[in-house]
Amino acid sequence: MGRRNGPLKRRRSERVMRRQVGGVSPTGSRVDGPAPIPEVASPSVSCAGETASAAPEKLIPKGIEDGRSRVVIDRVRPELDGGRFAIKRTVGEQVIVTADVFADGHDVLRCVLRHRSQGAATWIEVPMQASYNDLWRATFTVNELGRHEYTVVAWVDRFFTWQHDLGRRTDVKDIAVAMRVGAELVQEAADQAQGTGGARLKEFAEQLAQVVSPEAGKQLGANRELTELMGRYGDRRFAVTYERMLAVTVDPVRARYSTWYEMFPRSCVPDAATHGTFAECEKRLPYIAEMGFDVLYLPPIHPIGMAFRKGRNNALVAKPGEPGSPWAIGAEDGGHKAVHGQLGTLEDFRRLLAKAREHGIEIALDIAFQCAPDHPYVKEHPSWFRWRPDGTVQYAENPPKKYQDIYPFDFETDDWQALWRELKSIFTFWIEQGVTIFRVDNPHTKPFPMWEWLIGEVKRDHPEVIFLAEAFTRPKIMHRLAKLGYTQSYTYFAWRNTKQELTEYFTELALSESREYFRPNVWPNTPDILTEFLQFGGRPAFMLRIALAATLSANYGIYGPAYELLEHVARDPGGEEYLNSEKYEIRSWDLNRSDSLQHFIARLNRIRRENPAFQADWSLCFHRVDNESLLCYSKSTDDRTNVLVVVVNLDPHHVQSGWVELALPGRDFETDRPYQVHDLMSDARYIWHGARNFVQLDPTSTPVHIFRVRRKVRTERDFDYFL
Repeated sequence: MGRRNGPLKRRRSERVMRRQVGGVSPTGSRVDGPAPIPEVASPSVSCAGETASAAPEKLIPKGIEDGRSRVVIDRVRPELDGGRFAIKRTVGEQVIVTADVFADGHDVLRCVLRHRSQGAATWIEVPMQASYNDLWRATFTVNELGRHEYTVVAWVDRFFTWQHDLGRRTDVKDIAVAMRVGAELVQEAADQAQGTGGARLKEFAEQLAQVVSPEAGKQLGANRELTELMGRYGDRRFAVTYERMLAVTVDPVRARYSTWYEMFPRSCVPDAATHGTFAECEKRLPYIAEMGFDVLYLPPIHPIGMAFRKGRNNALVAKPGEPGSPWAIGAEDGGHKAVHGQLGTLEDFRRLLAKAREHGIEIALDIAFQCAPDHPYVKEHPSWFRWRPDGTVQYAENPPKKYQDIYPFDFETDDWQALWRELKSIFTFWIEQGVTIFRVDNPHTKPFPMWEWLIGEVKRDHPEVIFLAEAFTRPKIMHRLAKLGYTQSYTYFAWRNTKQELTEYFTELALSESREYFRPNVWPNTPDILTEFLQFGGRPAFMLRIALAATLSANYGIYGPAYELLEHVARDPGGEEYLNSEKYEIRSWDLNRSDSLQHFIARLNRIRRENPAFQADWSLCFHRVDNESLLCYSKSTDDRTNVLVVVVNLDPHHVQSGWVELALPGRDFETDRPYQVHDLMSDARYIWHGARNFVQLDPTSTPVHIFRVRRKVRTERDFDYFL
């Protein structure tokens, strides 16, 4: 009997100890559950052999701040490289956040998504909703430019657990006890709340304590106002916050949806014997605006070096009067913060910016961090360049190719901090002139840490700025640049021609995790890239490639007027350089040629502008076609009010036909009811039935259908007068 009574006595002693040690929180409100584990002193032996009091034994494992915090928060998405980098959105877009949230036992959990502008004093909380397998979800909208933060907080909610259990109780005595427990929980919240909320909770606590009938108690426990107040003021002492603070960079809408036109300003002339000016560029603006472009990208507009100047068709030696390459930046007239004297003055450039905005166009400038041999930097900062044993500066080369007209910076110089500051100042100088969009030349040949610092500094002060990375390099490098802060990125689109290539590549761009940070900007041509497909595909090739670019990607661009005027002759067999390239000479263009694609491009861009489904990438969905030369895909808005189906003939030489099988979100084709598709290119309308329908495309006329899917075709039974 003595042995049996021992444990009982110990348990009673433990209950007394709990009440004495941990029954009340530091704030005076009652703490449910067991008290904190007391620290137990145990004897130990000193080095001299004497008994001494030891430090309290630490029973809490490392990394656990409070063992009463029972919730686990895991796999928060979107999260980029463990929170190392920010995801990207544009103003007005949503961020859908999911997380695995769970705890031991069967208690009810509460989970909230917290978000705020970086540096804001207070958080905005959005309740997260649980779905299957402990996956919680919530959404917030970003409405301001700049950096935003978000994280997840969750806790075991004692009141909602009580409320849930109360609804299931049937025993009268259980309900009576539950009313007292509920009254204590509500009173605790009332003690912490302020104002009218605290007063109302106090009233509810009194009512719960005085409930007579079980029915009245259950009804009061489920009261909507009480539920809302407890959701606001309930106990969160043991809440768990996700271990990482996650970030989202919010850019202008033009970062998500833009239409670029590249043009050499010096070629805006009726006669190639003269040099174009900014004033002549102004005259070209209506032409560009009528085609529907909203970004006019200019190659470098700075003074061009004289030393080792390249000649026509990249000849090693320029003839007298040849203008050289705009990418050989710098001369006696100045460097990266100066404009070429024959183009005009800084005031002329600012006037061009203003005139462009009157047409709804933003000017994008090319930034190339390299110097001509006669750039002022070479004399003023010789340590910024690598010097060879023969006393000359190391020019750019990719053996066996040599680029003697360009000196690259030495980013391993001891004076690297001053170099970084100066390069940043180039961006800030042009931002002060009014430029907010920059296309950066070959960023993959400059240090990643510099870009992270430089873009972060610029975006902190000017969140409206857009950076386009011109990095045709290996995928991991392109993606790293995007993570470091580049707003948009060039892609491999120019070399993706087959159905399989296009499907796989754009599925990756639009549907993989990389879409959280990598915004594609697709170009069928550039001054450096005249693909074999365009060289030999004729006019249909130019039409189908720009149709693909304009409808597969919300951001796309062309180098013109070479594109709309079907420039297709390469300098060398098997090469991609244009013959008589504008990079090395002034060209005059006949914009009124009868074979120009000007009107075809204008229609494409008008369709993009009038259909919001084309202004984002994430809804892209490919559909089956029983012909490998036909590619079919769709885009739609979230509310399905704008649904577009595109069919492209990838063969520029032959008529192709086939059966398209649609699987559109929110549409059931099993009933085989008729519906209308409106071809926005030809303005023709067709009645389709079910998911499977026939198409045929002649590349010599129009190699693309862009169908707007309309509502079902009505019959007389759909109208009130049919009885």
